[in-house]
Amino acid sequence: MLIAVFGISLVQPVGDALQGKACLVGALLAVVGYVLYAEAQRFNGASTAQRENEETLGLMVQRLDRQVQHLSEMMLHPRAGQVVKPIALEHEIKEALEAGDEVRLATMGFTGATLAVPLMRILQELSENPRRSVSLRVLVPDLSKRIEVPGQVDANGKVSDAPRFREYLRRQIGDYERSLESQVQRMTAGQRGTLMVEFRVFHMSPFLKLYFINNEVLYEGIYDKLHLRPNPSPTATPAASAPETAGSRLLDIVGWDSLLTRWSRDDSDHARKIIRRRSELFETLWSAAAPLSPGHRPDGD
Repeated sequence: MLIAVFGISLVQPVGDALQGKACLVGALLAVVGYVLYAEAQRFNGASTAQRENEETLGLMVQRLDRQVQHLSEMMLHPRAGQVVKPIALEHEIKEALEAGDEVRLATMGFTGATLAVPLMRILQELSENPRRSVSLRVLVPDLSKRIEVPGQVDANGKVSDAPRFREYLRRQIGDYERSLESQVQRMTAGQRGTLMVEFRVFHMSPFLKLYFINNEVLYEGIYDKLHLRPNPSPTATPAASAPETAGSRLLDIVGWDSLLTRWSRDDSDHARKIIRRRSELFETLWSAAAPLSPGHRPDGD
């Protein structure tokens, strides 16, 4: 627009000069040019202020978004004594592994499947953090010895030891141990930190399940389902094992979907007391337990 005004100011005075109006027209054009220039400057200033306001609002939105995420994470954690599904345990373990450089996990259960299976996936998906140090202790029943639960139920409803079933469970525990130990080198190679895995066995029937996260958070539950099912084919019975009673049924313990109660030291004195008592129980059994050595595994695995 200023270029057009400038062009007009060059052409128009030639004709107006003949009529004695050149000075007036030039003055008017100068005023118009100044007004247009002032408006352009004001528009540019407004655009700059608008951009600054947008940047300020953007920063505020980012801060609010981070605060909302933090509050959401706090809200996702169950309250003290709240009963939750096992998926809540998985989420909190993953959060602890991503947030902390040193993470101590401990569990007591039947075969360790509730923790071992999701933990395998979580470890493989961890972000890089060479400083991360993870220790895992798993306490399971010593299934190299006779035990009634899990076991077999005969036609009269009597419970007794089931050697073939015990051996199957021992193999399963060994598989979980080897799967987790396979992540030790992978963690280091992937710059995800270091991992220590230790399984121990103690002669007991598994009814209580405990999961500790840094000894600050505890999830606890019970195996509240007993599953009666037919015995598998006896063709897989090892020579060293006595066969199950003909017509008997296996008495299996089911706990993969059992509800858990969450306790945190940050919640209350009562929660801290619960965690301390469960921790003392676990440490006592752990100290008395034996390593899951080759002698405890089928075929020396």
